[in-house]
Parts: sequence; structure tokens; C-alpha cells
Amino acid sequence: MTHLFRLKLLALAISSPLITACGDAETNIVEKDPIEVPDDSGDDHDHDDGYTIDSMGRLAVLAADSNEANIFDLDDDSLLETFSLIHDSSSLNVSPSYRYAVIANRSQDYLGFIDGGLWREDHGEHLHDYKQGPAFSDYELTTGSRPTHIVKHDGQMAVFYDGNADAGTVASVEVLTDNDITNETATLTGIQYDINMHGVAEPRGEHLVATLRRADSESTSNAKILPDQVGVFHLHDGEYELEQTFEVTCPDLHGAAQNHDYVAFGCGDGVLVAHQHDDEYHAEKIANIEAVGDLRIGTLYGHEASDSFIGVASGHGGGAAVFVNINPSEAEMEVLEWQLDEGASAVSYSFSASGEHFLVLDSLGFLNVLEAHEHDGHMHWELAGKVDITEEDVTMMPEGMNFSMTVSQNSEFAYVADPIAQHVLKVHIEDLEIEGDLEMTFAPSAITWLGIAEESDDHDH
Repeated sequence: MTHLFRLKLLALAISSPLITACGDAETNIVEKDPIEVPDDSGDDHDHDDGYTIDSMGRLAVLAADSNEANIFDLDDDSLLETFSLIHDSSSLNVSPSYRYAVIANRSQDYLGFIDGGLWREDHGEHLHDYKQGPAFSDYELTTGSRPTHIVKHDGQMAVFYDGNADAGTVASVEVLTDNDITNETATLTGIQYDINMHGVAEPRGEHLVATLRRADSESTSNAKILPDQVGVFHLHDGEYELEQTFEVTCPDLHGAAQNHDYVAFGCGDGVLVAHQHDDEYHAEKIANIEAVGDLRIGTLYGHEASDSFIGVASGHGGGAAVFVNINPSEAEMEVLEWQLDEGASAVSYSFSASGEHFLVLDSLGFLNVLEAHEHDGHMHWELAGKVDITEEDVTMMPEGMNFSMTVSQNSEFAYVADPIAQHVLKVHIEDLEIEGDLEMTFAPSAITWLGIAEESDDHDH
């Protein structure tokens, strides 16, 4: 049973039709003894203590023609294990510290976890890496209704459950870490609303910056299932308490991201950015620029090492998109000089592990690599180059499928899955070159990288 803080909103008494830092635990329980593997072949992590593992990581791949998840070893391209999934049409994500593949099924109210078998523990005097075979965890999350937005930041993951008006279920949030998955934590911290909504929550240390839905008569959203306010919840004695509600509204809120200093939310009329000052947040709206037109910035991407956010403005259901650079410190928005080629649509986005590049994979089979440059004291994103990732006729793409991508967290590589050719390409992000080819016996529908992430600077929130 999940321990949730119940948010009382008196204005929401009415019902209406609606429409998806590492844990502090010192123990790490596993079903079988892990194999400790000192590194004998060099160490990309710059630790010369015999406790770390030099590995490219592992790759979780969902098969389109069967209800299976496959785990590959990226060091030798071998298939380590194949797992049968419980539900059809599941989506694939990754846990906040990249140890577990997260199998989510919105329609079945289900989240499951596959242990990739590579992880790191901080033993105080040294970092200690572990390696074992992949395994399907017995841990499941099944109490929330319609898990939709899964957001990770600084070792935490927030799962936002939309709820279902037809079934009479409300929206809620659960927050967990890799340690919670390993230790099969029965009681997770979170919040529970009194109404359903298509919302999102950003975990930020002791804070959870999450959406709030007001009564339809008060909401500024056109689609009333979309919230138009944001609140800051603070964790006290194992429970989240609502401590601050931003006065700045965010109609038709969709999409969120954060970096070291800011949390951003996409709105119908711009982007709401909140700056943290100790336990208080200051929020303001950056209005849409003319290039956005009638579109809504409903997708945002941020990175700890990047001062700016990348926003994607598009119509509901897809169509033409406009890419913008959002500078929260200057409260500025500008359209990127680079935009997708005519006839192309974006199918996957990601920052590189270092945050120095932003990747856009398009439907025509090109990996577009953007790079940040400083000009006149401002950061601008420019196209560094593009990689043609397929020799196939893109019109032969299987129905309902597309190219997909994941990014390594301990090297400058992206992995791109091609369902037509049934393989995954290893692309060096800086060199813009294909350096490997992992052949499949099936069409890959989704992929994610698993492994031991490169250590980055600690950030205090």
C-alpha cells in the first residue's frame, strides 16, 4: 500500500469529464549474491582503486513482434537475457540511477522493473561497482491509476498517475529511487489529489514541484483536464506538504523539465519558469514569441549542465513543430536557426550525457546533433551535423513503429534502433560517425541504456 499525502482542494468538489539523489538506504538487498568485478582493462571512470567496472553498459530492447524485453551487453553485443512481459503494448523507460529498465503500461495501471545487472554503491572511502546477470524484479507498482509521465532527476523518479474520471480514480504521484526498487519499498512517498488530471511532477531533493488542477469554472485551460497551476510540495516526516502555490498561471500545462537552477513548465501562452532560493521559489512567465504562433510548447528538455531549455512547440496530435531556446535567467525565448527538414517529424529527443549536445532523431532517418555556442554573451544552439542512420526505404517502416534512440550515460554515444533493418547503430555524438551495429532477429520498438553513469558534480538543492 502506498503512503500518499491527500491534497484537499475545496474548489474541486465538483466532478467533470476528464481525460496520461540516490536513496539514503544503506542496505542493498538482492536475490542472489552479486559478482564483484574489478577492472583489469583500464578505467573510463578515472578511479584506480580496483573497485570500479569499465563497461559500455547494457541495452534494453522491446521487440515489436512479441511481448518480450531483451537485454544486450554493449561490451560484446551479446544477448544476455530475454524476458516475457506481463502486458501487451508496454512502454520502456529507465530508473533514475540507470540500473533498472522500467516497464510501464498505462491502460493496466502497471509499472514493472528489470534489473540490468550493473550498479554502483558509495562505500564512503571508495565507490564500489557490481555486475550480475539481468533479472526481472518481483517489485511492481499497481496502486496508481494510469501512470503517464515518468520524470527523473538527480537520483529520484516521480511517476504521475493521471487518474480516470470514468472509473472514478484520482490523480496521484509516487516518488522513488533505485534503492526503493532494489529493497522493494512497500510504502513510497507521494501525493494524492481529489480529482484526475493530465499532469506532471518534477522531483527536486526534498521538494516536489507538481501541477495543480482547479475547478473547471476557475481554470484558464481550454482543455480542462490540463492543469493551469503549479505548487511546491516539501517532504516533512515522510509526507509531502503543499507549501507554495505559484500565482502565475499556466493554461493548458503540458511538459516539464529542470536544470540546476530552474524548473520549467510548458503553457499555452509561454513557459513558466521557477527559480529556487533555498526552500522558496520565484515563478515568472516567458511569453511565446511570434515564431511559435498558435502552437503550444508542450515538450521541454533540460540538463543539469545546460543553462537553457529546449522547447518543442507543436499542435495537439503532432504536425509541424517549432524548436525554441529558452533562457530562464534572462527570461528570453528565441527560435532555433535549425529546424527540421521539410517532410520530417521528430520521433525522439535527448541531451547527451555531458549536456553539450542536444539530439533530435527524425522520421526520415537522420540523427540531428545540435551544439551550444556562446555569442555576444548568450548561448545559442546550432546544428553540428547530422548522421544518416538508415539505408532502407523509410516508406517501408512497419505500421505504428518508428526509429527510436537512447543515449549512453558514461560515454558520448547514442544508440539508434532501426525497425526496418532490425538493428541498433552505435553513433559517436562528437565525431558524427557510426561505430557499431548490433543486429537483431526482430524489429526493435523501444530501447534504453542501462549501466553505471559517469560521475558528475554534486548539486545542492
